[in-house]
Amino acid sequence: MPTDEEVVETASEAAEGLVFSRYKSSEIEDLDVTVHFEDGVLDLDVYLNAPDDPDPEIVADEAVLAAESAVDDLFADE
Repeated sequence: MPTDEEVVETASEAAEGLVFSRYKSSEIEDLDVTVHFEDGVLDLDVYLNAPDDPDPEIVADEAVLAAESAVDDLFADE
């Protein structure tokens, strides 16, 4: 069973990885990935301020999905 810290790190890395795959780091004005994992519940929020191409809201939503998928994979490997 992964620790809470492993879950948070996995989710954060996946979300940030997705964002940085879509934008150069110099293009991102602000990125905030907030992850909480408590009592088996993952709470994840991604705020992204970046150029409009690609749409930052869509990229932020995709980052959340990538993080959730990475956490699912983490638990599936256990």
